[in-house]
Amino acid sequence: MSSQRPDPPYRRIVTELRARILTGDLRPGDRMPSIRQIAQRWGVAVATATKVMAILRDDGLVETTVGSGTVVSASTRHKLPVSLTGTPQPRPSAVPKRVLNTKQVLRTAITIADREGLDALSMRRLAAELGVGPMSLYRHVATKDELVAQMVDEAFGETELPIPGPEGWRAKLELISRRQWQLCRRHLWLPRAVSFTRPLLMPNLTAHTEWTLRALDGLGLPMTTCIREALTLHGLVVTVALSLADEIEAEQETGMTLDRWRIAEQKRAGELLESGRFPLLATVPEETISDLDGLFEYGLACHLDGFATLLAARSS
Repeated sequence: MSSQRPDPPYRRIVTELRARILTGDLRPGDRMPSIRQIAQRWGVAVATATKVMAILRDDGLVETTVGSGTVVSASTRHKLPVSLTGTPQPRPSAVPKRVLNTKQVLRTAITIADREGLDALSMRRLAAELGVGPMSLYRHVATKDELVAQMVDEAFGETELPIPGPEGWRAKLELISRRQWQLCRRHLWLPRAVSFTRPLLMPNLTAHTEWTLRALDGLGLPMTTCIREALTLHGLVVTVALSLADEIEAEQETGMTLDRWRIAEQKRAGELLESGRFPLLATVPEETISDLDGLFEYGLACHLDGFATLLAARSS
């Protein structure tokens, strides 16, 4: 009896998709199955499907393009057999050595994550983008986790926080919340990279927390309340930003915008809402639900109204 273990599911899926690409069944520019489609077709978890795409991306076989999702990379033309390309392919020349600094590494990593998502980022992928060997990166970051932590700090360093800032605690909290919201809109991967239970003690990120605590200083609140307020406020930003990131990710994976999705779902939704079972929900304008900027501003205003009530109760 053979004791050889079968390949794990992700390897079998990678092998099948790689073969389809290298035999020309999937040609450069063709759309790849989305992560959700891979999970459904092969009956695997989303995490496994994500790993499959990451490996194919690291191998240079697929790439993510805005509006088209993940497609077969144009560079695969150089990997196809002669019978498919019509001409023999030259061997790639050696990659010239580059002298990097940590800033270059972080900004390139952020660009990849902005364009393709955090799951697409790996040390090999980053090295390929920079035109260096993967080992060169370890002079700047020891692991991918450390890379992501420094990317978070680099991103938070893009936002300037005025000292002392506007007059009054409410104006200050509005300012930092809106700047963090814009930051999350600019870097859709950012909300998933920040932890509340295992906070990153990095200079720029910590400066945001300290700035918020200074906005609350002098209100007569215990430090426990102040830090909870700082975390709750940031949590409000992150929660809405995650919904925004999910929507952009869905558009990239499916190639379908929110407006097109609504049209596709219009009949089913219409039948449900016109049944008379949900009369109040049927009156809600569609654009209200998808207006994430409006949802953020509404949540911020309601939260700060509640915090003002807490302060008034403590002073009475």
